[in-house]
Amino acid sequence: MDFELTDDQKRIRRAAREFAEGELGDAIAPYDERQTFPHEIVKKLGPLGFLGVLVPDEYGGAGLDYVSYALIVEELCRGDASVGITMWAHNSLCTNHITVFGSEAQKRRYLPRLASGDVLGAWGLTEAGSGSDAAALRTRAEWRDGEWVLNGSKAFITNASVGGLAVVLARTDPEQRSRSISAFILERGTPGFRAGQPYRKLGLHASDTAELILEDARVPAAGLLGERGMGFVHALQVLEGGRIAMAAMGVGIAEAALGQSVKYMNQRTAFGRTLAEFNGLQGMIAEVAAEVEVARLLTLRAAYLKDTGRPARHAAAMAKLFASETAMKAASKAVQIHGGAGYITEFPVERIFRDAKLTEIGEGTSEIQRLVIAREILQLS
Repeated sequence: MDFELTDDQKRIRRAAREFAEGELGDAIAPYDERQTFPHEIVKKLGPLGFLGVLVPDEYGGAGLDYVSYALIVEELCRGDASVGITMWAHNSLCTNHITVFGSEAQKRRYLPRLASGDVLGAWGLTEAGSGSDAAALRTRAEWRDGEWVLNGSKAFITNASVGGLAVVLARTDPEQRSRSISAFILERGTPGFRAGQPYRKLGLHASDTAELILEDARVPAAGLLGERGMGFVHALQVLEGGRIAMAAMGVGIAEAALGQSVKYMNQRTAFGRTLAEFNGLQGMIAEVAAEVEVARLLTLRAAYLKDTGRPARHAAAMAKLFASETAMKAASKAVQIHGGAGYITEFPVERIFRDAKLTEIGEGTSEIQRLVIAREILQLS
């Protein structure tokens, strides 16, 4: 087994790390404090190819593999998870849905703008009453006078109010369940389509999360993405890649927490010794470091399976579950190591701790990942 990255993958990881170290970290703290979106920072991701990572070069993208993508997400989230989730939600969800299931006309119309960063993408599946049970969504799309008319709302949508384009899932055949759901592409400015006020959240304060509201939003026939009735089936495939990205986000956050812990332990003294000299804290750091490495290997394994066209759903669920819980554990331990200093906003671990929790919820909760894993092991449908 060869765990060595290729030269290109190392170069890509280095570029992402340099961006994170130069543009994120402490520089993002004012945005987090004000709960404002860092437009100028996010715009810089476009020229690096980070907003079209999975888009083929013929449509203006970087055309990279999933391993490279996971490395980019990890490095950005190590610098700041708000920018990281903005980038990967745009890539994994909205952009990738169009890349994989869009018509040639849709790809040529939308992908170059998304890949360049001219517009950010949002993806609307979740609703207030249908989170883990996503197939129970209630947003409707009715065919009237040669166009689709959408009514409903989507909840907790990343990039909802800053995005210029959204892929939205809606029910087109009320009598059925999962096979009754279709996907649609909507552009900002579409009459009847708007974002609600951004949520005030526990963490990820510098990312944009809001409702998407549809009130007789009219979409032409060309706005149907993929086949009618196949939207939910396609969404599950999109989520597979999204879970790999969320796992990479968990790895990045965990690594950030570990790095801050090591830095503080080497600087802070107590009873005439640095914290790094205390056996109990050494054991805590060793345990977290081992789990971060396991989380990274699980994530890269899932990404590799995705790249090779092999089934990755089970591996993605395992990676997402372990990496997200490792992120939360590493962040909690980092706050504990910092003591009182970890509870105030002057130290980054407070922000890291708040950001980590979302990884256990988004892209399928930890409970849903355990269900996916168990059903695979038990060979249940």
